[in-house]
Amino acid sequence: MSKWVYSFGRNRSEGAAGMKALLGGKGANLAEMAALGLPVPPGFTITTEVCAFYYRHAKSYPPELRAQVAEALRAVEAEVGARFGDPARPLLVSVRSGAPVSMPGMMDTVLNLGLNDRTVEGLAAASDDRRFAFDSYRRFIQMYGDVVLGIDHYLFEQRLDEIKREHGVRFDNELGARALADLVASYKELVRRELGRDFPQDPEEQLWGAIGAVFGSWMNQRAQTYRKLHNIAADMGTAVTVQAMVFGNMGEDCATGVAFTRNPSTGERAYYGEYLVNAQGEDVVAGIRTPQPLTRAMAEASGGDPEASMEARLPHSFAELVAVFDRLERHYRDMQDIEFTVQRGRLYVLQTRTGKRTAAAALKIAVDMAEEGLIDRDRALLRIDPMALDQLLHPTLDPKAERRVIAKGLPASPGAVSGKVVMSAEEAERLAGQGEAVVLVRIETSPDDIHGMHAARGILTSRGGMTSHAAVVARGMGKPCVCGAGDLLISYEEQAFTAGGVRVRAGEVITIDGSTGEVMLGAVKTVDPQLSGDFATLMGWADAVRRLKVRTNAETPLDARTAVRFGCEGIGLCRTEHMFFQEDRIVAMREMILAADADGRRKALAKILPMQRADFVALFEIMGARPVTIRLLDPPLHEFLPHSESEIGEVAAAAGVEPRVVRRRLKELEEANPMLGLRGCRLGIVYPEIYEMQVQAIVEAALEVEARTGAAVVPEIMVPLVGSARELELVGERLRAVAERVMAERGRRIDYLVGTMIELPRAALRAGEIARHAAFFSFGTNDLTQMTLGLSRDDSGKFLDAYLEAGIFATDPFRSLDIDGVGELVRLACERGRDTRPDLKLGICGEHGGDPASIAFCEEVGLDYVSCSPYRVPIARLAAAQAVLRRRGARA
Repeated sequence: MSKWVYSFGRNRSEGAAGMKALLGGKGANLAEMAALGLPVPPGFTITTEVCAFYYRHAKSYPPELRAQVAEALRAVEAEVGARFGDPARPLLVSVRSGAPVSMPGMMDTVLNLGLNDRTVEGLAAASDDRRFAFDSYRRFIQMYGDVVLGIDHYLFEQRLDEIKREHGVRFDNELGARALADLVASYKELVRRELGRDFPQDPEEQLWGAIGAVFGSWMNQRAQTYRKLHNIAADMGTAVTVQAMVFGNMGEDCATGVAFTRNPSTGERAYYGEYLVNAQGEDVVAGIRTPQPLTRAMAEASGGDPEASMEARLPHSFAELVAVFDRLERHYRDMQDIEFTVQRGRLYVLQTRTGKRTAAAALKIAVDMAEEGLIDRDRALLRIDPMALDQLLHPTLDPKAERRVIAKGLPASPGAVSGKVVMSAEEAERLAGQGEAVVLVRIETSPDDIHGMHAARGILTSRGGMTSHAAVVARGMGKPCVCGAGDLLISYEEQAFTAGGVRVRAGEVITIDGSTGEVMLGAVKTVDPQLSGDFATLMGWADAVRRLKVRTNAETPLDARTAVRFGCEGIGLCRTEHMFFQEDRIVAMREMILAADADGRRKALAKILPMQRADFVALFEIMGARPVTIRLLDPPLHEFLPHSESEIGEVAAAAGVEPRVVRRRLKELEEANPMLGLRGCRLGIVYPEIYEMQVQAIVEAALEVEARTGAAVVPEIMVPLVGSARELELVGERLRAVAERVMAERGRRIDYLVGTMIELPRAALRAGEIARHAAFFSFGTNDLTQMTLGLSRDDSGKFLDAYLEAGIFATDPFRSLDIDGVGELVRLACERGRDTRPDLKLGICGEHGGDPASIAFCEEVGLDYVSCSPYRVPIARLAAAQAVLRRRGARA
């Protein structure tokens, strides 16, 4: 018989931390902590295999499941000394999700399950606390009503607000037993009105309703969005953990909280977290009440009262928690995110998981743990998500810039951003899709806001603490976030907020600084980041491990300098066509296109030559002895010509011809499919004078820089869109003739290479022949992907989501290389090219050069370098090191 349920309890466990695929992260870690003897309430986990069964069999369960759940529930009853549904001494349970990969807040949870009109009286008698019993009951009805019965949680919030107003209190923990009993009655009436039936009183019905809701939440919209954003497979499913309740809402000696063993924003080795006295767990993460800090130091740093901290108020429980912190961090050898409850002075640990952290914190924690001897350098390198480094590579607020601070909240996720105020997730997504920078402003966020949080540049809330939903999700996304800015009075109806005497409407620009918690009016000037300290240390470790060189795609001095600052080892792609679009040379370029013959074209190109030479001089000076790969003109000529009548008139006047001449030339150059028309090396064959001018500029620039600086400049001249060996042979002969002529005229020589871009499937297949005429191959995987898959990068967005959802593509093939198709062509070209020329230099210069999964493939097939945009250079350096380590079998 299949085993669908795994139990855990006091010093016993049927699972372990290594069983996350089966038990989910929550269930596996609860089993591990129970085995370690930590104070974990007993429970059991229904496996992810049940989730798979549930969706394969029309949302039904394996026939043995109910019996296994009943048996596991009896074990919990025996350990706790209470019975599920017993009116005198009722056992209450929580029902929570737990995927193999952490998805905080994306799926559903139900607490206090097992309460009804009879068991609530038993709980009141057993606890000698009627207020606590009815507080738990109203929480259960609200949570079950929302999660399982599908009633909008705002309807419950409205009833709660009405009761608080009636009794003249601000917070729910100020309501007495009578008021809470009235609230329970109001909630039950709400359920009856909305559903036409009573709230379920049978605990067994409640349990299976909650289990079904948790499995159902695996496919809710926010969970699907989160998986898509984080590339999490949809087929892994979620487990369901059922666990005996412990209560943080039984009085002033009770509490609940969320804690991290190190600071998840900065990585500092200091206990970090928040708690609430007389509360349950959802109160902390939902931001309904602003929680208090764990430690005196945290309170002092935020300007709060140190005596309100857990360290001061519940010193015995805090000391127990510190011991748990240290034990778990040593055991898991990583920073832990822990949920805990204190029930009448006794500590319980409800969850531990590897904590979400910012990129800066991840770097510091990895480096510190390596230097503490907790992990080795290889593991430290594998701990960092290369894509997360992007958070560190962009500007921060200029400390000297003028700023008008209108509010201050908690610094929940570092970084600074300016953007237009939006007050709904939908509006954030809409405006961001139009290229607008937006800041999502909410009273508090919920998991339903996930799509808007992803679209926004930053998040600002008036409620919630450092461990609220907004803070945790923003840190995981690398978004600046300010939480708990209590001075903000937000009105969704008026689409505005007031703060510091200022009214700010939706659409106006604000700046938030997630490192200080400041909210500022208008945009604030930024400065470039300082890439030193832990960043430099980790990059040094990565460079010592990696084999692949990392170059950049750059054609401007700004991009080149940026890439050098980020540690690039050359330019792998300089797109010369971008240089021709500049205002001071587009006129000459158009004259060349409109010329009647080769002499006319050469005359026009002579005007461009000094400008093109100056471009290359600037790049060679910045790069020094680093290699620079220059792609000769690639796009079709019609892209340089205007199409509106006014522009046609301007070009005609500048060229000294009639507008009809320009129109005629446009007609001559018109192509049904320009991508497959007169472009790339075909231009070099039909109009050889274009490439001749470019090569002359390259060689003259290299000679000039070498003479002036002494650097050994080695330009790599790349011929695009080659499909046959004869094309490269023809173009290469002409290019070498020009280079030799220029060097003879100058009386000095330089080393240079001529190679090609492999971007056509035929070129990959005939790579052995093409390699006879090439010193290097650079795989242009943007076009190679388009040509291989028959997809237009510009048009595929219309159907790509449908293909991803249907599982036709595992990932967007323009973001991460299609290993099975495009990758097979790359592999074949490498093998055939090196069979002909063993010293053939191999690289990649498409957008895939900055994608970690694609970089791992490049390491596997033996490329020499990857080339990517300047801001992806550190990402590629780390990903290249991780590729080496994973091939050696190292683990994080």
